[in-house]
Amino acid sequence: MKKVLLIVNSAQERSNVLSNEIHDILQGFGLAVYVLNRHQSGTVSIDADLAISLGGDGTVLFAARTVAPESIPLLPVNLGKIGFIAAVAPEKWQDVFQEWQAGSASLSYRLMLEVLVERAKKPVFQGVCLNDVVISTNSISMINLKLRTDDTELMSYRSDGLILATPTGSTAYSLSAGGPIVDPELDALTINPICPFGLANRPMLVPAERVVTVQIEHRQRAEVLLTLDGQIIEPLEPDDCLFVRKAPYKVQLIGSNRAAFYRAIHTKLLGV
Repeated sequence: MKKVLLIVNSAQERSNVLSNEIHDILQGFGLAVYVLNRHQSGTVSIDADLAISLGGDGTVLFAARTVAPESIPLLPVNLGKIGFIAAVAPEKWQDVFQEWQAGSASLSYRLMLEVLVERAKKPVFQGVCLNDVVISTNSISMINLKLRTDDTELMSYRSDGLILATPTGSTAYSLSAGGPIVDPELDALTINPICPFGLANRPMLVPAERVVTVQIEHRQRAEVLLTLDGQIIEPLEPDDCLFVRKAPYKVQLIGSNRAAFYRAIHTKLLGV
């Protein structure tokens, strides 16, 4: 290992302080260290053997979208309030780093999703996410959506929106909307309507190998928005078609395994 990338939430003073500390320690090990601000805009060129994120789960989401396509493993240090994904405590980062160097660190490979939006059969947007794909409205009007997987029509929804969540994202927005908690290493996708008009419309779990297609129906009374990981927002138009599929890569999380996930459920959701 020669190069380490620090992904920092510069809006947090703790993140900046810890970044400086880690930078000096790693340089003392003879490593080249680069710093990337989570709030940086524009295209980022990545060349590293390891990435360390310093912030909350939001920083991990940004980091995963940045490094997973390059197969760079990610050590997520938790400086946020929840820490479902960022499971490594600040005082433990060096222990986990040394375990990873020795090949004994726990690893978790997490499903990511690719999203393609077509308008008049032409691509207008592409993106990737770790937590969820959300189709929603910016008003109190409901939206109409048609859903199918591969060539099978599943459901037509009249609702406030629709959440397509990975297992990692099952404890985020989808959980608040009544969705299930899903084991983080399961290859499955939760389809969860937001406040559906029909009471029979319930969350569904489908294999991640299926391509999920969402059609924005022609007649809409409200603006429709696409949101990825709660961080990337793209306006949609009537008749747009969204294709959601399993990404060809997974994010490799160091020190954030299944055991850490279930500990977070007990301590941060159940309070035990």
